[in-house]
Formats: sequence, structure tokens, C-alpha cells
Amino acid sequence: MDTKAKKLLILTSKLGYQTQAFAKAAAALGVEVQFGTDRCHKLEDPWGDGALPLDFADPKEAAAQILDQAKAAPPDAILALGDRPTVTAAYAARALRLAGNDPRAAERCRSKLLQREALRNAGAPIPQFFNFNRNASVEAAVRKVKFPCVLKPLCLAASQGVVRANNEQEFRGAVSRISALLDSPEIQVGGEEDLNQLLVENYIPGKEVAIEGWIEQGQLEVLTIFDKPDPLEGPYFEETIYVTPSRLSDTQQRELRECAADSVEALGLTHGPIHAEFRVNNEDGPWVLEIAPRPIGGLCSRALRFGSARISLEELLICRVLDLGDADLQREADASGVMMIPVPRSGIFEAVNGLEDAKRVSNVTEIEITARLKDYIKAWPEGASYLGFIFARAAEPAEVEFALRKAHAKLGFEFSDRLPVEHPVTGRISA
Repeated sequence: MDTKAKKLLILTSKLGYQTQAFAKAAAALGVEVQFGTDRCHKLEDPWGDGALPLDFADPKEAAAQILDQAKAAPPDAILALGDRPTVTAAYAARALRLAGNDPRAAERCRSKLLQREALRNAGAPIPQFFNFNRNASVEAAVRKVKFPCVLKPLCLAASQGVVRANNEQEFRGAVSRISALLDSPEIQVGGEEDLNQLLVENYIPGKEVAIEGWIEQGQLEVLTIFDKPDPLEGPYFEETIYVTPSRLSDTQQRELRECAADSVEALGLTHGPIHAEFRVNNEDGPWVLEIAPRPIGGLCSRALRFGSARISLEELLICRVLDLGDADLQREADASGVMMIPVPRSGIFEAVNGLEDAKRVSNVTEIEITARLKDYIKAWPEGASYLGFIFARAAEPAEVEFALRKAHAKLGFEFSDRLPVEHPVTGRISA
């Protein structure tokens, strides 16, 4: 097959970690790539990537722009990276008569509330939930809560703004803190809908796991199951370690796969990659936390290799979305993992210490610090960006986890404070 004739449209954030990895994978496969990003349309290609400027907050209009631009050279497939472009990708694929998800299914997944409602209607195992307007009476919401609970904005990603509350006082404090985040210029400029709505869910105890998968004609193929060995119990839910293969029992893994497949069907997803999050406990089995029709974020995909050729997840997805033959879905035999380096405090990132010692830890394969020095970095729940990534490979998952923790223990991060700033509209003071 002449892969040089194939053209792939990738929709992503202008600052997305994954962009270069997909560009490199496409070049290795001889595939032409066109990017569509949320860059400013008034600037003349400021990132030098020739990307089509799109407003993902208006997916129908963004899809219309893609359709107009594609008249001269239509793409053979569309792939969305990150949560925001997924709805635009669905509308554009439908307009171009390409394989993709129904836009209604993409919209369900984009909103935590719509997703919860669809899963509940299908009888999927989800926590009890309700939504409320954060600008209305908080006391009315408090009276409906079963503690402990978890509060979430409807459309933010990476656990940004997600807070556990164990009592009424913590609930009120969480609403206030999440409201300050949602009213911030950084969030408001994104044009997200339903920023006044919060989702409240019963807290589900148990181990948290993730599934990376591919959907073909509505059928889910599980690529791998990641364990998250750190206890994600709150009050905030910044993720850290992912390790595969999973150490869950065979029965638990089978139940998890079945739950994921049923949930994909309930949401109406039919084509493309998914990244799904679950809780698993011994009493009830798997609980669905969230399913997103896009691949794993950040640089985490570097922890995965597939087939005898040990191709990357990016290469695998490009092969599948462009139908470039039967790419081997079998994950490599070795255990592997990644630590998303947590942010210990909010502040100006001044220095990282111990990096060379950390790189010398046995079974560590790579450490990349992605945060920029002198940038202001926010810790969770306001934050959504990590300091970097540590990768490890070994014969067993426990060895991978040990290497990641040992390397992280050798790292030290220095931060300084910045002067407080007054919000020009609300008058709130933020650090």
C-alpha cells in the first residue's frame, strides 16, 4: 500500500505534549499530517507548524472550517488528541464522510453530566450523582449530599477542580475553591459551556485503574490496563503512577473489560481510541469514572510498545485510523510504567535538583522535565500540568513501581512565591 498518499488531520491543543510524538510517528510511516489547533487565527502561523486555526469551543463552526479547507486536499482520517477537540473531530468526520464517532456520542463524553446520565440510563455501575448551579443556593445542594462526596466541574480534564468533601464545611469550602478556579481568566477564556454547573458524586473507595483501547465498528479492543498504585483518596486527585500489566486478578480484569465494553456501547462510541478510568473494589467490582474518545494524555504513551517491532502507541493509532494493515495490538512482554511528576506546591518553578542521580536508578529508562523554569506552576486542584515524566521498564510491575518511586525520591524541586494579583472583575486575590 502506498502510504505516502495518505493524509491524516490531527486536532490538538497548540501546546499539547503529544503533537511532536504523532508527527514523528507519521513521518516514520510516510504519512502526511495536517494539524488543526486552537492557535490564534489573527497571528500568521506563530508555532511554525502550518496548523489550521480552530475554535474548539464552537465545534460545528470549527468543523465547517475543516470542511472548507479540505476541498482542495481532503484528509483520509481525523484523530483528536485531548478532550477539547473530540467533538469537532466527530462533526468534521461526519461532514467528510470519514470513520468517526457520532457527534452526539462525543458531546456526551465531553460533559461529565451528560456522560453520567447516559451511563445511568444504561444501567452501568456509576456512583449516585446530581448537579447544581454553584451560583445558586449551596445550602440546597448540601441537603442532598451523601458524604463523603466528590465535586467536579463538568468539562475540565486531568482532575482539575476535582475535590473530595467529607462534611458540610468541606463541601462549602470546595464549592468556593472550585468557583474561584472557574471564574479565573485562564478558564473563562477557553469558552467552555456549563461553567456554573458542578457535578456531585458519591465517593467510591477502591483501587483506580485505566484502560487504553481502540474501538472498531463499536467493538472495544483493550490495548492495556494500567494500575494506579498510589491511593487516590483525595482531597485532590492529582494522578501520579501508571504501571502495566495490571496486577488485578484475572476475574477482576475480565469484569473490567466487560464493564468497559458495555460502557462504550452505552455512550454510543463506535470508532477510534479511548482512554477510560475506573475504580475497582472487592465488594462491587468495577465502577465507571470516565471514558474519553481520545488516547492517553501527556507523554504517558511512551510507556507503551506493541508487537514484535515494538511500535509506539502513536504509530499503532495512525495505522489503525488510516487502515494501514493489521497493526499488532499485543503489548510488549516487559512491565512498564510512568510517573507524572506531581506538583508539591504552587509557585514559580526555580530549579530541579538530583536529576542525574534519578536517571541512574536501575530500570529507569528516561526522565523528562516538561515544566519550564520561571513559569508559575499551579498545584492541584487548580493545576492541570505536571512537572515532567519518569519512565521505567522491568520484568515485573513491582520492579517498575519501585524504580519510579526511587527516582522520584532523588528529585528536589524549588519554588518561589509571586506577588498576589487582584482579579479585574471579581476582585478576588490570587497567588
